[in-house]
Amino acid sequence: MSVEAARPLACRYAGPRIRLTGGQAHLQPASAVPAGMLRARFSVLSPGTERRHLHATEGPDGSRDAGYMTLGGDHSAGWVLAAVPRGASFDVSSGGTVTAPPGTRVQAAAVARFQQMAVLGLDRLPVRASLDDVVVVGSGPVALGCALELRRRGACRVRVLTSRPQAPISLVPGVECVTTVERGSAGLVVDAVGAPRQAARLLTLGGLLGLLGTPDPGSVLPPLSLHRAGWTVVGIHELIAVATPRYRDAYTASAAWLNRLAPDLVDAWCRIVPGELATGLYACLGGPRPAEPVVIFSWESS
Repeated sequence: MSVEAARPLACRYAGPRIRLTGGQAHLQPASAVPAGMLRARFSVLSPGTERRHLHATEGPDGSRDAGYMTLGGDHSAGWVLAAVPRGASFDVSSGGTVTAPPGTRVQAAAVARFQQMAVLGLDRLPVRASLDDVVVVGSGPVALGCALELRRRGACRVRVLTSRPQAPISLVPGVECVTTVERGSAGLVVDAVGAPRQAARLLTLGGLLGLLGTPDPGSVLPPLSLHRAGWTVVGIHELIAVATPRYRDAYTASAAWLNRLAPDLVDAWCRIVPGELATGLYACLGGPRPAEPVVIFSWESS
């Protein structure tokens, strides 16, 4: 089964709000919520995936609904996150959802989705993997989720390789943002941006490379280099576990852990944007984006 085939889109939905056509995002009018469905209140942006989806529509026949992370429900009962297009109402009873603990704020519910990816990905690392000398490449939402999960697992120091030394990810306890890492100096490198070849250069002999960010289809790691350096490469995509209870449990556990952090800290990683302004964010996917790694679209008034 391919990763795309495994994506949890079993949940029935209606009324997506963003349509991608010809390399551009278009806001769709709101529609009535069908009986038995939960109204979308927020959606979470995954920049790398959305950028690939947007570029894939740059042709005469290219068109698709945007997004795959939408939140319904409420704070008191627990946010329900569905793998449905942005702003779509959805049927919880049809499956394909995960739920945050009651009382979880929407910011924590959004960040938890990216930490869930890291939980499931890091579960795949060999038992021998040490967290004493970790480098995470990137400072976006996937990297943030990874840094948080490494902290939850006991990592005392995580170097984050980024061109933005003051990135909000630096607020994660134990994280040190750096603009350079010496070649061949890290025992464990997690690539959260989809640049495995560059990330591999940071590994020590016998080091471990985790591929958390989605590489471009043409990305290549030279087999001879892997062989001679004794590197271990682990694909750590979360959809490997999508059909298991662990998938849902990882999200709930991430949200519960984030609830123990100071709300102001979690808020520093998030920006809430009115849904009607979403198309402007899509136009920026190829360039500078908001400093906050996690962008949440609100459908409360649109």
